[in-house]
Amino acid sequence: MSKNSLEQAHANISNVIYQAVLNPHFDQEMLVQICDASKRNGFAGLCTSLSFLASARERLGIQSATKLISVIAFPFGFIPTFNKLKEAEYAIENGAEELDLVPNYLALKEGNVELFGDEINQISELGIPVRVIIDANTLLNSSKLALAIDALIDAGATGIQIGNGFGPSITNNQTNHVAKIVKNRCSIKTVGGIKTLGQAIEIIEAGSTYIGTSFGFEIAQEQKRKE
Repeated sequence: MSKNSLEQAHANISNVIYQAVLNPHFDQEMLVQICDASKRNGFAGLCTSLSFLASARERLGIQSATKLISVIAFPFGFIPTFNKLKEAEYAIENGAEELDLVPNYLALKEGNVELFGDEINQISELGIPVRVIIDANTLLNSSKLALAIDALIDAGATGIQIGNGFGPSITNNQTNHVAKIVKNRCSIKTVGGIKTLGQAIEIIEAGSTYIGTSFGFEIAQEQKRKE
Protein backbone atom coordinates (compact mmCIF):
# COMPACT_ATOMS: atom_id res chain seq x y z
CA MET A 1 0.00 0.00 0.00
CA SER A 2 1.25 3.47 -0.83
CA LYS A 3 0.78 5.47 2.36
CA ASN A 4 0.96 8.74 0.46
CA SER A 5 -1.66 7.63 -2.09
CA LEU A 6 -3.98 6.41 0.65
CA GLU A 7 -3.68 9.68 2.55
CA GLN A 8 -4.40 11.61 -0.65
CA ALA A 9 -7.38 9.40 -1.45
CA HIS A 10 -8.94 9.95 1.97
CA ALA A 11 -8.25 13.69 1.80
CA ASN A 12 -9.55 14.06 -1.75
CA ILE A 13 -10.16 11.05 -3.97
CA SER A 14 -9.66 13.23 -7.06
CA ASN A 15 -5.92 13.19 -6.27
CA VAL A 16 -5.69 9.56 -7.39
CA ILE A 17 -8.28 9.45 -10.21
CA TYR A 18 -7.30 9.13 -13.85
CA GLN A 19 -10.52 9.80 -15.78
CA ALA A 20 -10.89 7.57 -18.85
CA VAL A 21 -12.17 9.07 -22.12
CA LEU A 22 -11.87 6.01 -24.36
CA ASN A 23 -15.42 5.44 -25.56
CA PRO A 24 -15.19 5.41 -29.38
CA HIS A 25 -18.73 6.79 -29.62
CA PHE A 26 -18.02 10.01 -27.74
CA ASP A 27 -18.19 13.26 -29.71
CA GLN A 28 -16.40 16.59 -29.27
CA GLU A 29 -19.15 17.99 -27.06
CA MET A 30 -18.81 15.08 -24.64
CA LEU A 31 -15.04 15.49 -24.65
CA VAL A 32 -15.34 19.18 -23.75
CA GLN A 33 -17.69 18.37 -20.87
CA ILE A 34 -15.37 15.70 -19.48
CA CYS A 35 -12.28 17.89 -19.80
CA ASP A 36 -13.99 20.77 -18.00
CA ALA A 37 -15.31 18.52 -15.25
CA SER A 38 -11.89 16.84 -14.83
CA LYS A 39 -10.24 20.23 -14.31
CA ARG A 40 -13.01 21.34 -11.98
CA ASN A 41 -12.63 18.22 -9.85
CA GLY A 42 -8.84 18.36 -9.92
CA PHE A 43 -8.35 14.84 -11.23
CA ALA A 44 -4.79 13.56 -11.34
CA GLY A 45 -5.10 12.74 -15.02
CA LEU A 46 -7.29 12.31 -18.08
CA CYS A 47 -6.56 9.38 -20.37
CA THR A 48 -7.76 9.40 -23.97
CA SER A 49 -7.06 8.20 -27.49
CA LEU A 50 -4.92 9.77 -30.19
CA SER A 51 -8.00 11.02 -32.04
CA PHE A 52 -9.13 13.14 -29.06
CA LEU A 53 -5.68 14.13 -27.86
CA ALA A 54 -5.22 17.53 -29.54
CA SER A 55 -8.73 18.68 -28.61
CA ALA A 56 -8.27 17.51 -25.00
CA ARG A 57 -4.95 19.37 -24.77
CA GLU A 58 -6.54 22.56 -26.02
CA ARG A 59 -9.47 22.25 -23.61
CA LEU A 60 -7.40 21.36 -20.55
CA GLY A 61 -4.90 24.11 -21.32
CA ILE A 62 -1.15 24.05 -20.99
CA GLN A 63 -0.96 24.70 -17.24
CA SER A 64 -3.63 22.21 -16.15
CA ALA A 65 -2.93 20.23 -12.99
CA THR A 66 -4.79 17.34 -14.66
CA LYS A 67 -2.19 15.44 -16.69
CA LEU A 68 -3.06 14.41 -20.23
CA ILE A 69 -2.34 10.76 -21.00
CA SER A 70 -2.54 8.97 -24.34
CA VAL A 71 -2.99 5.26 -24.88
CA ILE A 72 -0.57 3.65 -27.33
CA ALA A 73 -1.50 0.55 -29.40
CA PHE A 74 -4.65 0.22 -27.31
CA PRO A 75 -6.21 -2.18 -26.48
CA PHE A 76 -4.30 -5.24 -27.73
CA GLY A 77 -0.90 -4.01 -28.91
CA PHE A 78 -1.10 -5.87 -32.21
CA ILE A 79 1.10 -3.49 -34.18
CA PRO A 80 4.87 -3.40 -34.87
CA THR A 81 7.21 -1.42 -32.63
CA PHE A 82 7.79 1.07 -35.46
CA ASN A 83 4.09 1.95 -35.46
CA LYS A 84 3.97 2.21 -31.67
CA LEU A 85 6.86 4.63 -31.82
CA LYS A 86 5.02 6.72 -34.41
CA GLU A 87 1.90 6.76 -32.21
CA ALA A 88 4.00 7.80 -29.23
CA GLU A 89 5.74 10.57 -31.18
CA TYR A 90 2.37 11.83 -32.42
CA ALA A 91 1.02 11.77 -28.86
CA ILE A 92 3.95 13.82 -27.55
CA GLU A 93 3.65 16.33 -30.40
CA ASN A 94 -0.02 16.79 -29.53
CA GLY A 95 0.48 17.43 -25.84
CA ALA A 96 0.52 14.07 -24.08
CA GLU A 97 2.36 14.17 -20.76
CA GLU A 98 2.31 10.42 -20.12
CA LEU A 99 1.80 7.31 -22.26
CA ASP A 100 -0.17 4.16 -21.41
CA LEU A 101 1.48 1.52 -23.60
CA VAL A 102 0.16 -1.89 -24.59
CA PRO A 103 3.34 -3.99 -24.82
CA ASN A 104 4.30 -6.95 -27.00
CA TYR A 105 2.42 -9.75 -25.23
CA LEU A 106 3.40 -12.24 -27.91
CA ALA A 107 7.11 -11.70 -27.28
CA LEU A 108 6.54 -12.26 -23.57
CA LYS A 109 4.45 -15.39 -24.13
CA GLU A 110 7.17 -16.84 -26.34
CA GLY A 111 9.80 -16.09 -23.72
CA ASN A 112 11.51 -13.31 -25.67
CA VAL A 113 11.94 -10.96 -22.73
CA GLU A 114 14.63 -9.00 -24.55
CA LEU A 115 12.25 -8.05 -27.38
CA PHE A 116 9.47 -7.31 -24.86
CA GLY A 117 11.74 -4.98 -22.90
CA ASP A 118 13.46 -3.38 -25.89
CA GLU A 119 10.17 -2.03 -27.27
CA ILE A 120 9.31 -0.48 -23.90
CA ASN A 121 12.79 0.99 -23.66
CA GLN A 122 12.58 2.61 -27.10
CA ILE A 123 9.33 4.34 -26.20
CA SER A 124 10.55 5.29 -22.72
CA GLU A 125 13.53 7.03 -24.30
CA LEU A 126 11.19 9.49 -26.07
CA GLY A 127 11.29 11.49 -22.87
CA ILE A 128 7.93 11.30 -21.08
CA PRO A 129 6.71 8.79 -18.45
CA VAL A 130 5.52 5.44 -19.81
CA ARG A 131 3.05 3.19 -18.02
CA VAL A 132 2.82 -0.38 -19.32
CA ILE A 133 -0.59 -2.03 -19.44
CA ILE A 134 -0.74 -5.52 -17.96
CA ASP A 135 -3.51 -7.64 -19.50
CA ALA A 136 -5.72 -8.60 -16.58
CA ASN A 137 -7.41 -11.50 -18.34
CA THR A 138 -4.23 -13.49 -18.91
CA LEU A 139 -0.99 -12.04 -17.58
CA LEU A 140 -2.11 -11.55 -13.98
CA ASN A 141 -2.64 -15.30 -13.77
CA SER A 142 0.55 -16.13 -15.65
CA SER A 143 3.82 -17.46 -14.31
CA LYS A 144 5.46 -14.75 -16.43
CA LEU A 145 3.95 -11.87 -14.42
CA ALA A 146 7.02 -11.26 -12.23
CA LEU A 147 9.25 -11.60 -15.28
CA ALA A 148 7.19 -9.01 -17.16
CA ILE A 149 7.20 -6.56 -14.26
CA ASP A 150 10.96 -6.82 -13.75
CA ALA A 151 11.55 -6.42 -17.49
CA LEU A 152 9.36 -3.34 -17.93
CA ILE A 153 10.88 -1.59 -14.91
CA ASP A 154 14.39 -2.38 -16.15
CA ALA A 155 13.36 -1.01 -19.57
CA GLY A 156 12.56 2.38 -18.09
CA ALA A 157 8.79 2.28 -17.53
CA THR A 158 7.73 4.49 -14.64
CA GLY A 159 4.42 2.74 -14.01
CA ILE A 160 2.21 -0.28 -14.50
CA GLN A 161 -1.48 -0.31 -15.37
CA ILE A 162 -3.34 -3.38 -14.15
CA GLY A 163 -6.20 -4.13 -16.51
CA ASN A 164 -7.54 -2.44 -19.62
CA GLY A 165 -11.24 -2.13 -18.88
CA PHE A 166 -12.15 -5.31 -20.73
CA GLY A 167 -13.27 -8.53 -19.09
CA PRO A 168 -13.65 -9.17 -15.35
CA SER A 169 -13.01 -6.42 -12.83
CA ILE A 170 -9.60 -6.27 -11.18
CA THR A 171 -9.71 -7.59 -7.63
CA ASN A 172 -8.04 -6.26 -4.50
CA ASN A 173 -6.06 -9.50 -4.28
CA GLN A 174 -4.75 -9.08 -7.84
CA THR A 175 -3.70 -5.51 -7.08
CA ASN A 176 -1.99 -6.58 -3.88
CA HIS A 177 -0.19 -9.40 -5.70
CA VAL A 178 1.22 -6.95 -8.24
CA ALA A 179 2.19 -4.48 -5.50
CA LYS A 180 4.21 -7.17 -3.74
CA ILE A 181 6.17 -7.85 -6.93
CA VAL A 182 6.64 -4.16 -7.72
CA LYS A 183 8.04 -3.39 -4.25
CA ASN A 184 7.59 0.38 -4.70
CA ARG A 185 9.82 0.45 -7.79
CA CYS A 186 7.16 2.16 -9.92
CA SER A 187 3.62 3.49 -9.68
CA ILE A 188 0.57 1.25 -10.11
CA LYS A 189 -2.70 2.26 -11.77
CA THR A 190 -5.61 -0.14 -11.46
CA VAL A 191 -8.34 -0.11 -14.12
CA GLY A 192 -11.54 -2.07 -14.48
CA GLY A 193 -14.86 -2.06 -12.67
CA ILE A 194 -14.10 0.75 -10.20
CA LYS A 195 -17.39 2.61 -9.89
CA THR A 196 -17.77 3.59 -6.23
CA LEU A 197 -15.78 5.40 -3.57
CA GLY A 198 -15.56 2.25 -1.49
CA GLN A 199 -14.06 0.28 -4.38
CA ALA A 200 -11.58 3.06 -5.08
CA ILE A 201 -10.37 3.23 -1.47
CA GLU A 202 -10.05 -0.56 -1.26
CA ILE A 203 -7.94 -0.67 -4.42
CA ILE A 204 -5.62 2.02 -3.04
CA GLU A 205 -5.41 0.13 0.26
CA ALA A 206 -4.47 -3.00 -1.73
CA GLY A 207 -1.42 -1.23 -3.14
CA SER A 208 -2.46 0.85 -6.13
CA THR A 209 -1.14 4.38 -6.57
CA TYR A 210 -3.94 5.54 -8.87
CA ILE A 211 -7.25 4.31 -10.22
CA GLY A 212 -8.40 4.55 -13.81
CA THR A 213 -12.15 4.81 -14.28
CA SER A 214 -14.96 6.20 -16.39
CA PHE A 215 -16.83 6.94 -13.14
CA GLY A 216 -14.49 9.56 -11.73
CA PHE A 217 -17.19 12.20 -11.35
CA GLU A 218 -19.57 9.85 -9.56
CA ILE A 219 -16.82 8.73 -7.18
CA ALA A 220 -15.74 12.30 -6.43
CA GLN A 221 -19.33 13.37 -5.79
CA GLU A 222 -19.88 10.38 -3.49
CA GLN A 223 -16.97 11.50 -1.32
CA LYS A 224 -18.25 15.09 -1.21
CA ARG A 225 -21.67 13.92 -0.08
CA LYS A 226 -20.07 12.08 2.84
CA GLU A 227 -18.02 15.05 4.04
